[in-house]
Amino acid sequence: MELRHLTGFVAVAEELHFGRAAERLHIAQSPLSQQIRLLERDLGAALFDRTTRSVRLTAAGQALLEPARSLLADAAAVRRTVQSVSLGEAGRVTVGYAGASSYAALPPLARAVTSEYPGIELSLQGQVYSGEALGRITDGTLDLGFVSLPVRRGIVSRVVRVERLVLALPDTHPLAAREAVDVAALARERFVTFPAARGSAVRDALVHACHAAGFSPRVAQEAPDSYNLLALVGAGVGVALVVESARNIRLEHVVFRPLAGEVAPLPIALAWRAGNESAALHNVLKVAERVLPTPGEYEP
Repeated sequence: MELRHLTGFVAVAEELHFGRAAERLHIAQSPLSQQIRLLERDLGAALFDRTTRSVRLTAAGQALLEPARSLLADAAAVRRTVQSVSLGEAGRVTVGYAGASSYAALPPLARAVTSEYPGIELSLQGQVYSGEALGRITDGTLDLGFVSLPVRRGIVSRVVRVERLVLALPDTHPLAAREAVDVAALARERFVTFPAARGSAVRDALVHACHAAGFSPRVAQEAPDSYNLLALVGAGVGVALVVESARNIRLEHVVFRPLAGEVAPLPIALAWRAGNESAALHNVLKVAERVLPTPGEYEP
């Protein structure tokens, strides 16, 4: 039994006329009749009562009609699925993110992908910091990640945001009265920051900024994400250096102040493994180029 035999059978069953069925299938009547005979031989039963004036389904033919339609529909669905995946219109793309930068960038990207490619499933995995993301992209357990620069060998990246570090502190803190705060003024402060073992770019930037100012930061407590970090700041546990996007997280008793002097910006990039042949990933990247364009200062 072949799918084309079932296709011919359904056409004849619906038309009840071999000539019209052959025209519908764009084949000659003789090959169609041969397909029906082969199908009947395979099943061991006559499917049609044929006379010179009419064609009628036998009981066996009536029993076959709905299962045949179902099998053809399933085969068409399989064909559509495979074609969609090969064209990148369907598939699964895993995306790692962490921190306020990705919180700001991810929603417009996810909405655009869902709108343009409803068959693509974005598997969003939170609290995947830059260092961890790069490792997982390399080993293939992550397709796409928000990371800081530089990236490691074998990974391709494109800058999608440029963040500035700002100071988050309790609204009752003496430094809250200043318009801007020099990093050197934080030498005696206790800091709240992200976990050291997860490869947070913001934590690395904190350490670098403090060392440049002549001291090492005293970490009072670590937080798994930006919301919890700012909650600890509001509770008076410590101050924090965060990216400017964190201002979008509204919490009582937390204020933000710019840093005085020269503090290096923090470019945030989308990264993926060179050689990743996922067509769905490449369609997501095309959407990202439009929704998350590279800032002007990082244009090649």
